[in-house]
Amino acid sequence: MPRLRTLSVAGAFALLSVGAAPLASQPRFPTADPNIQRIWRLGMDSSRVQQLAQTFLDSLGPRLTGAPGTRAASDWVINSYKSWGIDARREQYGTWRGWRRGVSHIDLVQPRVRSLEGTMLAWSPGTGNRPVTAEAVVLPKFSDSTEFVKWLPQAKGKIVLLSPAWPTCRPSEDWLRWATPESKARMDTTIALMQREWAVMNDSAGRPDSTKLYRGTGYGLALGTGKLGMRLEKAGVVGMISSRNKLSGFANPFAAAAVAGGRGGGGRGGGGGRGGAQPGPASARGGGPAASIAATAAAAGRGGGFGGGGGGPGGAGGWGTIEIFETYNTVAPAVTLTCEDYGLVFRLAENRQKPVVRLDLDAQLLGEQPAFNTIGVIKGTEKPDEYVMLSAHFDSWDGSSGATDNGTGTLMAMEAMRILKLAYPNPKRTIMVGHWASEEQGLNGSTAFTEDHPEVMKGLQALFNQDNGTGRVQSLSSSGLSDIGRHLKSWYEKLPSFYTDSLSHNVVSWSFNDVPTGNPGGTDGAVFACFATPSFGMGAVGWNYNTYTWHTNRDTYDKVVMDDLKHNATLAATLVYLASEDPDFIAREKAPGTWPANWPANCGKVPRVTRPRY
Repeated sequence: MPRLRTLSVAGAFALLSVGAAPLASQPRFPTADPNIQRIWRLGMDSSRVQQLAQTFLDSLGPRLTGAPGTRAASDWVINSYKSWGIDARREQYGTWRGWRRGVSHIDLVQPRVRSLEGTMLAWSPGTGNRPVTAEAVVLPKFSDSTEFVKWLPQAKGKIVLLSPAWPTCRPSEDWLRWATPESKARMDTTIALMQREWAVMNDSAGRPDSTKLYRGTGYGLALGTGKLGMRLEKAGVVGMISSRNKLSGFANPFAAAAVAGGRGGGGRGGGGGRGGAQPGPASARGGGPAASIAATAAAAGRGGGFGGGGGGPGGAGGWGTIEIFETYNTVAPAVTLTCEDYGLVFRLAENRQKPVVRLDLDAQLLGEQPAFNTIGVIKGTEKPDEYVMLSAHFDSWDGSSGATDNGTGTLMAMEAMRILKLAYPNPKRTIMVGHWASEEQGLNGSTAFTEDHPEVMKGLQALFNQDNGTGRVQSLSSSGLSDIGRHLKSWYEKLPSFYTDSLSHNVVSWSFNDVPTGNPGGTDGAVFACFATPSFGMGAVGWNYNTYTWHTNRDTYDKVVMDDLKHNATLAATLVYLASEDPDFIAREKAPGTWPANWPANCGKVPRVTRPRY
């Protein structure tokens, strides 16, 4: 999931307490509807989520757009649906650059030997049939791009370190819990100075200076190596190493003057709705403090954070956790290391101890490959031209397994469809599921679907999207249509107590009168909301999603909370059933407020071929 650009929301279910009712307890059913009771029993007493998750996340693994593993995972989903009696298909909407990830071996060989913890960035070239061994040097800071060009011959044949080395890889939680005030203040200042030193360089008006940008090179790093990497490989650099540390928790003593950066440059954590290519600050979505210490940090006056002129998170995030994104290099490989090992190599280079690194990388650039959504359908009987949809993006970054972003959303939707086929095989309205491609590149798969299926957009009764981790759903939010509230309220009143006991009866508002933001940058549900259709975002309990698993090397099967996943799949099936059975169609009366003058053009168009984001 790209960095959220939050939709304005006036109505939400709010969580009353952290704990939900025990899974084993028998809920109260406010209606005698046998289908709701059967959905409950199927979802809670004979769940398949654990078996599905093990195959999907362990055996099939990550689902990078354009990679062979994505097609294999799609085949498995389609075959699973067909085995349950559900029609399923792939829908190609375009192409995207393809890539095959092989084995990564990254070793320090001088002045001592150590195997380093790291991997290739997505779409990195490999090293061919033999390793690359070279000295690692730190990218200097230049006065401007002219000075950078003069330096480039010195970098030929070298491996260039592109990121700062953090002075501590301990998470903020440690510093907040154990440090003396003096030690904490000293570390705050050290990190702030590092952030400022490695920030994108601005002009006198405070805007990014196009002649300087990152380290005075005149280029940016985007989400990995960006145009700077392409320029370095053209100059004969044989490899690049970066480290994109998760961020969390420290206050920035230079907040008034700070600009974003400090993790290695530009790129906005997702690039906006259509994957914009403008240079920008480093992603600020790193995480913030763990929930257990947030109150302590606030009480101690240690909120705020680095980047963006104040307000963004800063400081080290979770133990050994880094974000892993992409490169556009085609010759020189690009790898990323964990905070600890990157710091080791950086300090050796900084202290002129001439670290030598060996890269042995197996990868293959495959050119443009089919980009497709995976669709499942249970045909409606009374109103087949009206639709209730489950929505979750299928793709992931591939630094780990893509478990909580967004394997859990995919698994929730699959299990809900399995339950519905058994409990409600002949629905009133057509039930669909969309497993969207290329969400991480700018919500591309879902946007393509809105363009390619006007009949579904016209007849869409409700869409339920989940894309924020493994936690149990604690809220539903929407915007754009005034009629949404009364329908959602009627569905809520029919939910088993297992859900309503965990959701507040003191609803903020049932009016849902907010206006969608347009060009959504959060998740696929925002695409449908932008086009003024009834789209509901399913908000979840955090489970340190932003600190440990969002786009990281730690997003693996073991991070999935199976009880919460089972909870979500059963809730989703129930909501889909209630929306399908609703006697009335949700009216398309737009919410009051100032809609964008260029609506709906502001919602954007999908790129049908690779659109670089550097």
